[in-house]
Parts: sequence; structure tokens; C-alpha cells
Amino acid sequence: MILGLIAFSCPLILAAAGALFSEYAGILALFLDGLISFSGFEMYAFTVLTGSPLLGIILGCITTCLIIFIFAVIVEKTHADYFIASLGMNLIFSSAVSLFSSVLFKTRGVLTSPKFVFSVTDVQIFAVSLTLILICTVICFLKYTQKGVYFRITGSDSHVLEVKGVNPGVYRVGAWVISGFFAFFAGCLLSMKISSYVPNLASSKGWMALAAVYLGKRNIVKIVIFVLLFCAGDFLAANIQNYIPAIPSSVLLSFPYIIAVLLSCIK
Repeated sequence: MILGLIAFSCPLILAAAGALFSEYAGILALFLDGLISFSGFEMYAFTVLTGSPLLGIILGCITTCLIIFIFAVIVEKTHADYFIASLGMNLIFSSAVSLFSSVLFKTRGVLTSPKFVFSVTDVQIFAVSLTLILICTVICFLKYTQKGVYFRITGSDSHVLEVKGVNPGVYRVGAWVISGFFAFFAGCLLSMKISSYVPNLASSKGWMALAAVYLGKRNIVKIVIFVLLFCAGDFLAANIQNYIPAIPSSVLLSFPYIIAVLLSCIK
């Protein structure tokens, strides 16, 4: 039960960790929701096409980071509005899934394959182990390294970096790439958990990740706590109907968002 809840929370924890970097850089990654779904599709597509889950992860991660890097460099070089650009990217990623799914697999619906089947226990162990390693790395990087400090002041005190001869644009681009890296693994875990790809795989987890960063006040430990609270509501909604079938499914689906609203009110 505990392992299941923690594993259930891992995709959102990873997405929130990525969102934290973009928040520090002052260019909030509003493309996360679309990118998580796109990443889940990438994981499925590369695994099925290559026959190897490991290659699916490697190729998917490289592709995601490269796409985000190209977008971020274009936005930085053209001095475009990061807010508008990230919203546009969110729409692009959502539409790209439908396009590539139709071209590669001749359907825009649910995708399944004998090549894409995973043990629930193995996925849970992988999710918890990966998340623990990455979150510990994030904490150490942001707190104990010089580049981590640079990331933390890019959005609020970029002039300090300029005085030191450091280009804040490099850290803005890097923040989006890191956000993309974490979003990929969030989507990867979501698709592996159900051994398939379904449309709208993210189910607003990208937006919830951004909410967790806001509620956690940029503190990674607090962010993880808020994510666990969100996911506890989601986990409860997914299982309570087995015991109280009279509860409408529409009410259950709203549990995580009700929790988010309540937490924002008492914050």
C-alpha cells in the first residue's frame, strides 16, 4: 500500500522537480502537461519500434531534451516572451502526439503492444528508486554547487550573474532543458505503469506540478510533501469506489483538484 502510494506519486514529484528549475529561472515551464503526454508516447513508440525498453528510455530522453533545447534557444535568441512560447509549446506537444500516433500506428486512440508490457512491481521499484536518486541529486545540486546557486538567482537577480560575467540566458535555456528531462521521466513512468499509451496521459499532472511548486515556495522538500497530498487524494479517488460504489466518478476525479484548492486557501 505504502509502496503503491509512493510509486503513484513519483511522476508528479519528478514533474514538480523540473518545474522548480524553471521557476527559479523566472520562465515557468507551462508546457509540462503537453510534454508529459508527448514523453509517454515517445517511450511507447521508441520501445515498440526498437523492441528495447532501455533504448526507448534513452532515445526518448535524448529526443525530448533536444526538442526543448531547440525551442529554448530560439526563444532566448529572438527575445520572445517565454510565457507565450511555453503555452504554444504545450499545444504543439499535445497536437504532435495525435499526429505521430496516426502516422506510426494508424490510430489516435489507446496504444498497446506485446513489446510494451511491464510488471507492476518492477515499475513501482524502478519509479521509487529513480525518483529518490533524482530528487537527492536536485537537493545537493541546488544547495551545494555554484551552478545550483546560479540557477536559484537567475530569475530574481540575473544582474548578479551578469556582473560576474555569467550569461543568465544559458541558465534560462538550461532550466527548460532540465524541466524537459524530468517531464520525460514523468511521462515514461505513467506509460510504463499501465503498459500502454492513452490519449491525455498527463491528466493535468503538469499543471498540478506547477501548483506544487507555488505552494511549496520553491522548497523541494515542501514541494514533495504537497505532491504526496495531491496524490493521496488521487490514489483515494482511484480506490475508494471499490468500497463505496455509490460515489459518482465525476466527484472522485475532482479529489486532487479540491485538495489543491483547499491547500492554496490555507497556505
